[in-house]
Amino acid sequence: MGAPLELTEIELPAPGPGQVRVRLAAAGVCHSDLSLSNGTLRAATPVVLGHEGAGTVVAVGEGVTKVREGDSVVLNWAPACGHCHLCEIGEPWLCENSYAASVETYAALKDGTGVFPGLGVAAFAEETLVRENAIIPLPEGVPLTSAALLGCAVLTGYGAVHNAARVREGESAVVFGLGGVGLAVLQALRIAGAGPIVAVDVTPEKEELARRHGATEFVLADEQTAKTVRKLTGGHGADHAFECVGRSTTIRTAWNSTRRGGRTTVVGIGGKDDQVSFSALEVFHFARTLTACVYGNGVPERDVPLLAEHVRAGRLDLDALITDRITLDEIPAAFDRMKEGKGGRSLVVF
Repeated sequence: MGAPLELTEIELPAPGPGQVRVRLAAAGVCHSDLSLSNGTLRAATPVVLGHEGAGTVVAVGEGVTKVREGDSVVLNWAPACGHCHLCEIGEPWLCENSYAASVETYAALKDGTGVFPGLGVAAFAEETLVRENAIIPLPEGVPLTSAALLGCAVLTGYGAVHNAARVREGESAVVFGLGGVGLAVLQALRIAGAGPIVAVDVTPEKEELARRHGATEFVLADEQTAKTVRKLTGGHGADHAFECVGRSTTIRTAWNSTRRGGRTTVVGIGGKDDQVSFSALEVFHFARTLTACVYGNGVPERDVPLLAEHVRAGRLDLDALITDRITLDEIPAAFDRMKEGKGGRSLVVF
């Protein structure tokens, strides 16, 4: 990993038993793709990145019953196997086998070299080949292109609020990092009836975007951020803090911004060498809960129809999350914007 991205042709086989071939309508550019490209997250190579996508089924293999040719679908990059220990105890978002497809080749280069699917999905391509359990039928009433965001950013952000933190009406919240996931968290907090909702980012241009998605307050990150958040939440700190960046310094600030007895939920994915430390005394004294949230602690088959209902009712605005509509060859520029903290979600539209 760490090599420059390359646009090339690959050869997809016909679907085998239990496989589905999908023509992509759109694919979101997620920070996890950037982490895979720069080596923060590891992947077998050569690899086709992209894991947040939606499209149309063009062919199915033997034994597939969930979808048929012509169906609109959302891709699920972390499908649960249903039979491992974590699935059996009701935590399928932590499935021990959800990444199995990502370590098996699914296509080939022209010279016959096997190609691996990024996070098992390989959505940065005109077509992809996935297992049936990585397919979620798209409910009616949701535009196919913007539905791509349901596959990661929206499910993650909404799930962080409603599944992991279980925010209640009237509770205060602060969100660190206003990329696609952070903006989805803001919308989910608005749906939950939270307030005040404080948005924090390093880019002043994000204020207008934050308020459009539900923030009632905006804080430009600095050394006094935690103190500022406490002032904006009655002097106590927020009931809930959501860290959507994946850095130790931001996690620490989110923790410091949380009230005594409150909850800090880490949504961002950080590096393995980026350490966060707490004193034994403060862990006891503040009695805060620090927890991670994986894929919104969600069950896509259950949650995508629920999200679609919010979209149809006008409570959830997918298009507002998209700040740039791009082509495949513009993904490196989208990564650059992401590293600079600019914009919300970039969406590859085929």
